[in-house]
Amino acid sequence: MKQIITTHKNTDFDGLASAAAASLIFPEAQVLLPRQINPNVKAFLSLHKEVFDYPRAAKQDLRDVEHLIVVDTNSWRRLEGLDALRDKKGLSITLWDHHPGTGDLNPSWACRETVGANISLMVRTLKERKIQLSAIQATLFLIGLYEDTGSLSFPSSCAEDAYTAGYLLDHAADLTLAGRFLNPAYGEQQKDVLFELLKSGERRKVNDYRVAMGKLVLGGHVENLAMVVRMYMNITNVDAAFGLFQSRKQDKCMVIGRANHDRLDIGRIMRSMGGGGHPAAGSAVLRGANPQALETMISDLIAGNQQTSVQISDLMSFPVVTVDVDTSMADAGLVLRKNGCTGLPVIQDGRLAGILSRRDFKRLRKSSQIDLPVKAYMSRKTRTIKPGESPLKAAQTMIRHDIGRLPVVDGDQLIGIVTRSDTMRYFYDLLPD
Repeated sequence: MKQIITTHKNTDFDGLASAAAASLIFPEAQVLLPRQINPNVKAFLSLHKEVFDYPRAAKQDLRDVEHLIVVDTNSWRRLEGLDALRDKKGLSITLWDHHPGTGDLNPSWACRETVGANISLMVRTLKERKIQLSAIQATLFLIGLYEDTGSLSFPSSCAEDAYTAGYLLDHAADLTLAGRFLNPAYGEQQKDVLFELLKSGERRKVNDYRVAMGKLVLGGHVENLAMVVRMYMNITNVDAAFGLFQSRKQDKCMVIGRANHDRLDIGRIMRSMGGGGHPAAGSAVLRGANPQALETMISDLIAGNQQTSVQISDLMSFPVVTVDVDTSMADAGLVLRKNGCTGLPVIQDGRLAGILSRRDFKRLRKSSQIDLPVKAYMSRKTRTIKPGESPLKAAQTMIRHDIGRLPVVDGDQLIGIVTRSDTMRYFYDLLPD
């Protein structure tokens, strides 16, 4: 298995179609799909297993892979089961991607253009190489194209997408079959979720955009949530809609966004939150995140309050009040109270060794433990940030890991600290001129 083809996690029809197209361009390559694929894609694969029988990447031995072909994403983070290849020397990477930005894959060859659907780029190559399509391949490609362009109705659609649709219809793409998979069944679960979004969701104006946001706690898995969010957007008649779905059983929150405005880029918003997508649609999954904080973040991203010229070095506090690893908990408590702070970086031999917060004092069970050193109670899993990073990056990190402060490090030196309050003051335009 010297060549493999893959696409992004939570694979949609555009990702699957692009992977299938890549297998025609590289017939000796093996398609490896992520474990996480969309339910409607899973149903399609189940029905057409004899034609598109693709194994999962997480179960494969990748030691002999020399060539990686990636479609419909430009980020290592959005790939699954391929960490062993990330730093492999001599690995050749070929990329087709229609999302903005260059990502971090560093391909040897790439086709990057902002079109409505990635499959349009793939079909262009198939036409150039005069590779023939079967009716079922053309149908899958049309499903991918229509899903990502809203059947050519999304503002991100372009002329090449329309030409691609015509080409696929010329090759016997089945519109009836495409419609069946593009309009999955709307069942009781979906109806209940939509009802709750309509009942509890809020509409607001953000930079003259009409935006609807709904938050909901889910007791279990619900399929086709993206379809529900699109219906939520259409019914509320807004420019963009977001569904924030918190899992009752798992410490995670899924954010799904949809837009029908040509100046709103949902993909950019979701990439800022660690997910992905394209201008009309995207999603992200965040662990340990507060839905209320995510709602605020989405509004700020739409409003464009973050200015890339402002860096963490402009917000951080310095010099930093610290304690040594051998400082007693009693003395550290006095330092906290004296300085009115909720946490302290802990230093060992001049370097950051951990973080001590007020919540760590709750772990003291006996009065005698107050004399123990802070190294016995501090958190050693410290999250840090560099002075050149953005306030948005700091806010994302603090939300994702539920922490209130980030030490600012330059190399191995602690040069400052930035808190949740610092970032919120920035986002709400409370910085001094």
